[in-house]
Amino acid sequence: MEPFQSIAAYHEALAQGATTILQTTEAYLNRIQQYRAMNAYIEVFAQEALAQAAQQDQLIQNGASLLPLQGVIVGIKDVLHYKGHAVTAASKMLAGYKANYHATAVERLLAAGAIIIGRQNCDEFAMGSSNEHSAYGPAQHPQYSDRVPGGSSGGSAAAVAANLCMVSLGSDTGGSVRQPADFCGIVGLKPSYGRVSRHGLIAYASSFDQIGVFSKTVEDAALVLQCIAGEDEWDSTVASWPVPNYVQDLQQFDLYQKRKIAYIGSAVHHPSLDPEIKASFLGACSAFQALGNTVEEVNLPLLDYIVPTYYILTTAEASSNLSRYDGVRYGHRSQAPMNELSDLYIKSRSEGFGKEVQRRILLGTYVLSSGYYDAYFSKAQQVRRLLLDQVTDILKKYDAIWMPTVPSPAWKMGEKSENPTDMYLADIFTVLANLTGMPAISLPLFQHSSGLPFGLQVMTNRGEELSLLSISRQLMANVQK
Repeated sequence: MEPFQSIAAYHEALAQGATTILQTTEAYLNRIQQYRAMNAYIEVFAQEALAQAAQQDQLIQNGASLLPLQGVIVGIKDVLHYKGHAVTAASKMLAGYKANYHATAVERLLAAGAIIIGRQNCDEFAMGSSNEHSAYGPAQHPQYSDRVPGGSSGGSAAAVAANLCMVSLGSDTGGSVRQPADFCGIVGLKPSYGRVSRHGLIAYASSFDQIGVFSKTVEDAALVLQCIAGEDEWDSTVASWPVPNYVQDLQQFDLYQKRKIAYIGSAVHHPSLDPEIKASFLGACSAFQALGNTVEEVNLPLLDYIVPTYYILTTAEASSNLSRYDGVRYGHRSQAPMNELSDLYIKSRSEGFGKEVQRRILLGTYVLSSGYYDAYFSKAQQVRRLLLDQVTDILKKYDAIWMPTVPSPAWKMGEKSENPTDMYLADIFTVLANLTGMPAISLPLFQHSSGLPFGLQVMTNRGEELSLLSISRQLMANVQK
C-alpha cells in the first residue's frame, strides 16, 4: 500500500483510476491485521467496510460525483455512537451495549461518503493521558511498542500515525486529541466548544467535551471539520455560527501573511518542560519572527491553577454524568450475592468501572459534597472565569497563542501509573483550551533526540477555526523540523 498523503491526493488517484475504494479498503484492512499487536482497534468492521467500498465504486463507475469524504477510511474512538455497532467507552460497564442511533458527527461522516472501518481503543470513559486505562488493554505507540500513544484517544492517534486509517475522530476533554497527536507525530484538532455537536458522544464532562479530528495534514483536518461542524437540533449547546468552507477559504490565505503571535512565558519557562521541547519551541518562535511576524511573550498568572481547576470541575461533572451507571438503569449488573439494594449499586459499579474512573468519581463526589462545594467547586468555577477573561484579553491583541502541547515526549508504559498526580500534571498545557472553550491544534513540527516526535500547540479565539487553521498551515510550511 502506498503511504497515504492526503485526502486530495487520494481523490485524485480515484479520479485517474490509479486505485479503487475497494482496493484501498482491502489494503487498510490488511495493514490493520498486520499491526493488530498495537491494539489501536477494539473492533474492525471489515465486511461492512468492504460492502460499502464496492457500492461506492459502483456509484463512481456510474458517473456520480465524488463526495467530500468519498471512500475516505475513518476510525472512530470508542465513545461515539454508530448505529448497530458496539460502543463501550473501553469499559466493562458498557460491555454488550450497541448503539441504536448515530452520533451526529458519525452521521455527517457517512453522509459525506466516509467508510468507518472500526472503533478505536481509548482510556476508559475518556479518562486518562496514556491509553493504559482501557478494559481492552493499552494501545501502543506507533513507533515504540514500549511507549504510550497518549490518551485518552490513544488508539485513534496511533491508527492515523501508523496508516491504519486516513483520519479519525476522537474526543478532547482536557487534551485527549492534542496530546496523543503530539506523542504520535500527527495533527490533532480540538474545535471550539459548540462548533461540533456532542450528540451521541458518551459524556465525561459535558461543559468540556468536544469531538476532535486526527489527520496527517492541516487541510485534511479542515475538510473533516467542515463536514461534521454546524448546528444540530439534538444538542442545545451547539453554537449557531455559520460553517465556513474551510478547505476553499484556507487557500485564500498567503503562506507569508504577517501575524501577531503571543506565547505564554510561564509555560515555556515552566520547570516541568523538557529542555529540548523548550529549545525547539523558542526556535520556532524565532523562525516565525524572522519571516516578519510579531512573536511576543505574555504572562498568564494563573497557569499553575489550571490543572487543579480542571480536575475539580471535570471530576465533579463526571460524578454526575456517570451516576446513571448503577446496574439498574444502565450498565453492568453484578451477579454476586447481595442482601440490600445498595449492595447492587456498590458491587455493580465496583466491578464495572476501572480504578481510574472510580478515582475520578470519588474526587468529583467529594468536591460536590456538603461543606466542600463552596471551598472547591465554586472557587474552581471562579478561576475558570478569570482564565477566560485573561485569555480573551490576550486574543484581543494577538492573532493566536502558542504553547508547547505537552511537557515531555511519550513516556514508557507504566512509568506514571503509580503516580496519578504526575500523570495529571502532563495536561498542564492542553487543559486551558477546554477551560475557556477555545479551539486549539497540535502540529507535528519537531523530533526529540530520543527519536520521538513532538509538536507545538496553537490556540485562537472561540469560533475562529479558520484563523487557527490558516496559522497552522503557515507554521507547517515555514517552520522546519
